[in-house]
Amino acid sequence: MKENFRNILNGVLNSYSQIFFSDSRIFSLMLILVSFADIYAGFAGILAVIVTNLTARIMGFDNRPIGKGVYGFNSLLVGLCLGISFSPGVILYVIIILASVMTLFFAVSMQGVIGKYGLPFLSIPFLAGAWTLTLAAGNMEFLGISERGIFILNDLYTLGGHPIVKLYEWWNSLDIIKPLKIYFISLGAILFQFNVLSGLIISAGLLYHSRISFSLSLLGFFTAYLFYDFVGADISEMNYSYIGFNYILTSIAVGGFFIVPSLRSYLWSVLIVPIVAILTFSLSSLFNRINLPLYSLPFNLVVLLFLYALKFRLKPSLKLSEVVIQQNSPEKNLYSFQNYVDRFRPGLTPVHLPFFGIWTVSQGYNGAHTHRGEWQHALDFNITDNSGKQFSGDGNSVADYYCYNKPVLAPADGYIESVAENVEDNLIGKVNIKENWGNSVVIRHNNYLFTSLSHLKNDSITVKTGDRVRQGDVIGRCGNSGRSPYPHLHFQVQNSPFIGSPTLDYPLSYYIQHEENGFTLKSYSIPGTGDKISNIEKNDILFRGFEFIPGKTLCFECVINGNIKQEVWEISTNEFNQQYIRSIPSGAMAYFSNDGVMFLFHHYEGKKDTLLYYFFLAAFRIQLGFYKNIEFSDTFPLNLTFKNPLLFLQDFVAPFYKFLISEYRIRYDYIDNEVFTTRIRLVSSSANLFSGHTLKKLSFIIDLDENGISGFEIDKNGMKIKAALCTNQSL
Repeated sequence: MKENFRNILNGVLNSYSQIFFSDSRIFSLMLILVSFADIYAGFAGILAVIVTNLTARIMGFDNRPIGKGVYGFNSLLVGLCLGISFSPGVILYVIIILASVMTLFFAVSMQGVIGKYGLPFLSIPFLAGAWTLTLAAGNMEFLGISERGIFILNDLYTLGGHPIVKLYEWWNSLDIIKPLKIYFISLGAILFQFNVLSGLIISAGLLYHSRISFSLSLLGFFTAYLFYDFVGADISEMNYSYIGFNYILTSIAVGGFFIVPSLRSYLWSVLIVPIVAILTFSLSSLFNRINLPLYSLPFNLVVLLFLYALKFRLKPSLKLSEVVIQQNSPEKNLYSFQNYVDRFRPGLTPVHLPFFGIWTVSQGYNGAHTHRGEWQHALDFNITDNSGKQFSGDGNSVADYYCYNKPVLAPADGYIESVAENVEDNLIGKVNIKENWGNSVVIRHNNYLFTSLSHLKNDSITVKTGDRVRQGDVIGRCGNSGRSPYPHLHFQVQNSPFIGSPTLDYPLSYYIQHEENGFTLKSYSIPGTGDKISNIEKNDILFRGFEFIPGKTLCFECVINGNIKQEVWEISTNEFNQQYIRSIPSGAMAYFSNDGVMFLFHHYEGKKDTLLYYFFLAAFRIQLGFYKNIEFSDTFPLNLTFKNPLLFLQDFVAPFYKFLISEYRIRYDYIDNEVFTTRIRLVSSSANLFSGHTLKKLSFIIDLDENGISGFEIDKNGMKIKAALCTNQSL
């Protein structure tokens, strides 16, 4: 019952903020306040929202969009429209109830029609509902037209006496420049409140919710204002319906909500707003003839056309990227996207090293012997000993070479596309120019990505064309066939399925580089000639410690100010198959992924005083292989670590420039035994940096034993908090 009430309440509040693509409660309350500037319109609006959400629940629709206000905001607009246009009474409220149900049907239908193309229905259900009621009103003689706007001073006097009237006259007498005044009224008009004060409150709420949305609202409106002036149109003629909000909403939608905010998204906003203006000119002349308000039609048409056009791009662009997981905040979308780009190479299929153990790059890109021209982006691998030799004995036999007959692995999941075999291995120093590539296997990973492995041992290939392979499957063994004077493995990435195709410049997802003084984790890099490299070799204790299986629970307890605090974590997956850890009872969630060699946290939601939040910071990136004293770094999304006022300032320029950095570092500190490991310790930190200067730093220690994570320690400016696995914990 409590959960249902909370969902209904969230649905009501979010129905208001969804108008501005938000889910901020404070912004919702400010919008509710504005809607009640006309008390009858405010009541009509909230009635419409409640009726819509209750109907959606009764009909068994998904609670998630109901709670997000996805269904309610269109009905809210219809309710406000009717409440401001018609006189209050029983008939009006019956019509609002019916209109709310009808608008819900429009919303669900539009979700089915255009939602399958990955497009939002925006405020199209509102347009359908409002126009339907406008046309039907002529046949309802008992539905009286509102005259409140005509006798506004009398209405204000009735509501609040002389103080309210004087406040209204004071606002109207303020010396606000004309374009700014129209901007405020256009904002207020979104909620059918045609006055400066309403627009001012909404702009303050918009600024509180999102600095990016606020700046885009100004950009959109004043771009339209200048365009009107450029073409000789009079923007003050918008006074009847203040359709200037079309430009505001278009700019927010294109510049920062459906598109990740960037310089290019802002430029597209500047380009698209004049198109909205031209469409407004055109449609206004048509709609005036049939006595229908234009409302938000230009905004809907242009935004949908733009988003639909992006679906036909051959290759998505990082400079103009659609938001994949919507967080209802341009800043959150941007910081998550920037973090994703920093950590990964979006759009790239992870490609791993095609062998076990430590191998040496005998020839890299633009090699000294081959790897030239169209085939310059290729790698040759062999195995060398501590002295740099690649063979034992005198090296006159292929069997003397350390890499000969070693397993060759599929570097990524895929299908066997081509196989060449039955080529004899060469004698040392001899080459087979006729069958240049020797025994080879080409694997298709997607329609545009193939990997090719060549010079394999004769009769060693274990796959055939059409076979499905997984990353790490053995496909053959290293040999000396083809143009190969000594045993080695030739590896290349290409965009066609043929043996010997031109190569692609394509990075390896991550690997360990072995150096004289230690190890380096390489992510999405290309090794050079002479580098000794290996895949990450999984450590069983690290693997078990970070193997968070859905349905599993963990309990940790710590002592804070003499009080024992317990926190239980549940591991689950959502409808998008995303894995997350949920803290009880706070409800905070930390989303993660684990591919067997790398554990990564991606996102955090909820309070930031939980053990789960500190664990999110401490274990943000964990490689599941232990290499003594290896260190590597990462970056956090800024909104998850910084607070105002610095973050507030960063938000304004975040699409163009970052002066804040939130850095994660980790060091693999201790292992009791490399072979029979029972204890491991990791030391990590998070630091907030402003122009290179450290503002705040937290340090962490994570301890693991044979049962997994035994505990972790947090150091907050000298104050240490130790969290240990509950004594009655059952794993």
